[in-house]
Amino acid sequence: MRHISRSTAALAALLAAGIALTGCSAGYSGASDSGGTTSEYAPQAADGASADDKGSSSSAADQALVITGTVTITADDPIAASARATAIAVGAGGRVDARRESAPRDGDAGSATLTLRIPAASVEEVRTQLAELGTVEQTSFDAVDVGTRQRDLDTRISTLRASIARYTTWLADADTTADLISLESAISDRQTQLESLEAEQRELADQVAMSTITLSLISPSLAPPPDGPTTFGEGLVAGWAAFAGFWAAIAVGVGVGLPWLVMLGIVLTVVVLLARRAGRTARTTVPATGTVNGSDGSPG
Repeated sequence: MRHISRSTAALAALLAAGIALTGCSAGYSGASDSGGTTSEYAPQAADGASADDKGSSSSAADQALVITGTVTITADDPIAASARATAIAVGAGGRVDARRESAPRDGDAGSATLTLRIPAASVEEVRTQLAELGTVEQTSFDAVDVGTRQRDLDTRISTLRASIARYTTWLADADTTADLISLESAISDRQTQLESLEAEQRELADQVAMSTITLSLISPSLAPPPDGPTTFGEGLVAGWAAFAGFWAAIAVGVGVGLPWLVMLGIVLTVVVLLARRAGRTARTTVPATGTVNGSDGSPG
C-alpha cells in the first residue's frame, strides 16, 4: 500500500506539473502574440517618461533584423575583383560562405559569384567598398524583423530547461520501475525538443549577427545592353549606324559568296560549251551518212 500510494502521488504530481507547464507556455505565447512585453524583456521606464515613450523604446530595443542583399557589378577583371571582395569581407570581420568563378573565354573576362557574410553593423561600409570594384548594375537589400521569434524561442527554451530540471529531481525520488520509465521518457522527449530549439536559436542568432550579401561580378561583354536613343541626334546617329551596318553586311555577304559564284559560272560555261560542241558534231554526222547510203543503194 505504501508503494502504491507513493506511486499514485508521484503520478499525480507529474500530471499537475504538466498542466502547470502547459498553462505557463500558453501564457508566454499569448503575451508574444498580443505584442505585449513582460518585465523580463521590457525594462522599467525612467521617472517622468510617458507610457507611449516606454512602449516605443521597448519596441525599438526588441528589434532583431535579418538583412539579406544582392549586388551585381560589372568589372574589367571579375576574377581579380573577386579576390578584392574577399579581402573586403574578411577585413570587415566577415567571411565567404560560397564562391563560384568562371575563367575568361569567348571574348569575355570571366565572371564570379560570392556569398558574403558580413557583420550587420558593417553592411553599409562593405556595400560602399564593393561599389568601388566596378560599375554597379543592380542592388537590392531586405531586412526582416525576427525579434518576436527570438523572444519566443528564449521563452520556450527556458521553460523546457526548468521542466527537465524538475523531472530530473522527481527521477531521483522515484520508487517504482513504472515511475522511472515514465519520467525518463518525459525527460528524453523534452531534451530532444530543447536541442532542436537551441539549434534554431543559434541559427537565427547567426543570421541576425551576420548579414548575407550575394555578389555577382560580370565582365563588360556580359553587361545588359544600353537603352535605345532618347533624342533626335541619338536617333540620327543610330539610324546612320544601322544603314551603314546593313550595306556593310551586304558587302560581306557578297564577298563571302563571290568565290562560289565564280566557280559556279565556270562550271556552267564548260557545260554549255560541251553541249554546243556535241550538237554540232551530231548535225555534221547525220547528212554524211545519208549520202553514202544513197550512192551504195542505187540499183546496179
